[in-house]
Amino acid sequence: MKQTSVTTDGPCWVELGTSDPTAARAFYRELFGWREDDGERPEDGDYVQMLLKDTPVAAITPRYAPQQPTAWSICFAVADADATAARIESAGGTLLKTPADVLDRGRFAVAADRSHAVFLLWQARSFKGAGVFNEPGSLGWVELLTRDRDGAVAFYPAVFGWSVAPSEHYTQWGLAGEDFGGMLVMGDAFPPEVPPHWLPYFSVADVDNTVDRAVALGGDVLMPAYSMPGGRRIAVLRDPQGAAFGVYRPPAEG
Repeated sequence: MKQTSVTTDGPCWVELGTSDPTAARAFYRELFGWREDDGERPEDGDYVQMLLKDTPVAAITPRYAPQQPTAWSICFAVADADATAARIESAGGTLLKTPADVLDRGRFAVAADRSHAVFLLWQARSFKGAGVFNEPGSLGWVELLTRDRDGAVAFYPAVFGWSVAPSEHYTQWGLAGEDFGGMLVMGDAFPPEVPPHWLPYFSVADVDNTVDRAVALGGDVLMPAYSMPGGRRIAVLRDPQGAAFGVYRPPAEG
């Protein structure tokens, strides 16, 4: 699925909670060409939106608690946060923060699936989410890494109505017959202390060049660039503060 706008029950936004927001903003500015939203909104406090040209694509914020890991969080658009929260609990998930209003912008909640992979819900009002998808420097794919494939396959369709397209090594999530994300089962290559989590992939024009730039800016390579069947090229990186994220170049069309 080449998502071009916010789709109900699909990914709509990403947020980075980090130990050093100033350094993280500098890193992603150089890597993706983002800039801070310079609008004066005192009510936002330390919550800073990042723009690609003039379009919001992500937020970078301080961690809200000492135990919070430095990590990216995926937010899914929902029509009714309270109804979705009820489905999460019925499906065996957990609400870490019950639905609450964010000024006039929307209603959000923080949840975890059966294996404790954390994600966010967003019921939009004045703020819809990211204004661009699948263009270089913007969100293009989301991936669940879990040790409980069967639990995830039962949970997410019950909560969001996603379709499931399994294969021997990878499962893809879809809406209306089009895929927007996937699931990777965590095997022995993942240390036991790495918890289940959602990973964002940002579209880039050149994966190899982006990997080189990330390293030059102080980042690390968790998975070197490689080409997948069908022409997609991907890599997984870690920023200087420790947050993992993916980059990818979609296959050429036509």
